[in-house]
Amino acid sequence: MEEDQELERKISGLKTSMAEGERKTVLEMVQAAGTDRHCVTFVLHEEDHTLGNSLRYMIMKNPEVEFCGYTTTHPSESKINLRIQTRGTLPAVEPFQRGLNELMNVCQHVLDKFEASIKDYKDQKASRNESTF
Repeated sequence: MEEDQELERKISGLKTSMAEGERKTVLEMVQAAGTDRHCVTFVLHEEDHTLGNSLRYMIMKNPEVEFCGYTTTHPSESKINLRIQTRGTLPAVEPFQRGLNELMNVCQHVLDKFEASIKDYKDQKASRNESTF
């Protein structure tokens, strides 16, 4: 019971978002009766294949993860079910959090490189304009 409360505390920051003054659920943790904390399905609302496949890839890089897969519920619904099963040494919520953090780091790196390239391009363009006068 104490472990369940710890898992709930770990993902509490991810559960809701504020939109137009009302709280919307963005993440649910679904666990079938009789299963342990090593096999969990996360339901991510307002998401699609873009996050699902990227997050699945990042999570599967963890050697402690035995299975990770996702499905979209229906083409007209924008939510995905992401299932994670670990080898039993750590709860499924930990590779989920680690995968999210690693994916954010990759996205930040790409954004930084893109912005640096834009700056370099603008600097080169400005220096060419100055040299023609």
